[in-house]
Amino acid sequence: MSKVDRWLLPDGIEEMLPGEAHQTEHLRRSITDLFQRWGYDYVIPPMIEFTDSLLTGSGKDIDLLTFKLTDQISGKTMGLRADITPQAARMDAHSLRREGVNRLCYAGHVMHSRPKGALGSRTPIQAGLELFGVESIDADIEVVSLMLAALDQIKLPLYIDLGHVGIYRGLASAAQLTSEQEHAFFELLQSKSLTDATEWVCANTSSEQAKKWFTALPKLSGSRSVLKKAKDVFQDAPEAVTQAINELELLADTIAERFPEAQMYFDLSELRGYRYHTGIVFGAFAPGMGTAIASGGRYDHVGEAFGRARPATGFALDITAIVRLVGDRLSENTAQDGIFAVASDSVFQWQEINALRASGERVIVGLSGQSKPLDYQQCDRVLVEEDGRFSVQPLS
Repeated sequence: MSKVDRWLLPDGIEEMLPGEAHQTEHLRRSITDLFQRWGYDYVIPPMIEFTDSLLTGSGKDIDLLTFKLTDQISGKTMGLRADITPQAARMDAHSLRREGVNRLCYAGHVMHSRPKGALGSRTPIQAGLELFGVESIDADIEVVSLMLAALDQIKLPLYIDLGHVGIYRGLASAAQLTSEQEHAFFELLQSKSLTDATEWVCANTSSEQAKKWFTALPKLSGSRSVLKKAKDVFQDAPEAVTQAINELELLADTIAERFPEAQMYFDLSELRGYRYHTGIVFGAFAPGMGTAIASGGRYDHVGEAFGRARPATGFALDITAIVRLVGDRLSENTAQDGIFAVASDSVFQWQEINALRASGERVIVGLSGQSKPLDYQQCDRVLVEEDGRFSVQPLS
């Protein structure tokens, strides 16, 4: 390996230099502060855990994204977290064991064995929250509202994609699909190939009612009117399907009231995290981004493996992607010019500098005879001493 190659990072692995790091940390703080103002308690899960708990109930997709290695002490397999949600579920079920509602939030790096998108990071910073202990639609409404409030705080356009895995689950159960058939049609729905999906339905279902349901499902995407069409198409479907549509309607009504500028898109065949989620699923998108910058949904069974099944819903934001999307705007809001001070042995200057820093000012003291700030140090003022008095003046 050449000396140049030694400095190369693996594909999708990146470092953050001062400007981007400052933007990222500012956004992380503002988002987690918002979560805590809504009553969510901040937790810091470990970066690595035994896969026995880390991958519990998280589905095949997370398993494939997880880097695995052997613990040199126990000999057991450990994984670098690719998602923080299972860790929060473990904390709720095992570490905290709170009764009733439990709100948790977090922020930290996750590690992906492969990028989720063509230009995605393999080490994104994820900020998110989980609400445990409430199975009613109220919890889903709170979580979606908080996601939109977070995006609104960043001044991002509010585009939200909504679905409900309960619709497909209810139809598959009523049509008595085998697990293999359910999985096969699920894959076709995700490919968005209407022709292939229709051919599969005709070849694998004998019930005319089931054929009507499954051929209509891929077409049920678009504006709020899709929900009315779905009620007409699925009027003979199980009550669970009707209930799922009603939940989407209630959620849509609330979003329209609280965030009138939000643009809602409904896709009843979009089953993001189908093996993991159990109810409403959602994602937020932004112009210029091919993948969701935030996503989440209801997942009511993850805690079972920890001995305490609890209803749960939550979401996560991709802080890294958002910074790259709106970094310039964050720079305008967070840039803090500093004060430069020439090095001095004066205890009085030391006290003045400490007082300035305590008040929130950024003060840089010159070293090794440095008489003025370097360009990258971003100082627009200078600390001046005259007759034993200190003052801050514009840097000439």
